[in-house]
Amino acid sequence: MAQVLREKRFAGGGVLRIVQGNIVAEPVDAIVNAANERLQHGGGVAGAISSAGGPEIQKESAVVAPVRTGSCAVTGAGRLPCRWVIHAVGPVYGGRPEDDDLLRSAARSALRKAAELGAASVSMPAISSGIFGFPKGRCAEILIGEAVEFLSTSPAPTVSEVRLCNFDALTAGIFADTFDARFAG
Repeated sequence: MAQVLREKRFAGGGVLRIVQGNIVAEPVDAIVNAANERLQHGGGVAGAISSAGGPEIQKESAVVAPVRTGSCAVTGAGRLPCRWVIHAVGPVYGGRPEDDDLLRSAARSALRKAAELGAASVSMPAISSGIFGFPKGRCAEILIGEAVEFLSTSPAPTVSEVRLCNFDALTAGIFADTFDARFAG
């Protein structure tokens, strides 16, 4: 069962939630997969999504791959409770100045794609912060920033709920702390 750790409501009616839970069970229209460019879903979040959703996710992914870093592609959700899986490709972290921009672009493209699909809700993990090595604190700053910017646009986006969902307590805690620092006072 997912636990909402933090929540922020925006003037346009949207809400940002920091969640600790399993992204494959999120009660949303679309989930975001932390994908690689080839959309081969072997491990981490991608492996969990593919395993829970069934082989049709990998089959559909093979049709839309490759996806360049900083962008995304969409497949159906197979047996998952959501309607779509948005496969966002973040950077493999190398300490380069463009790494932040590529992660920002991946998150932004996933949120925009959710809106294009007509999703009312979307859940996103800490893209690139697992085996791709992106520092978790910096990832949290970027993803929270992109979600805030997206939910603050006028007119309000069709996506009214953005959930930043992480399975492990460490990453979820970093996101909660980053949220607190951003909205303190």
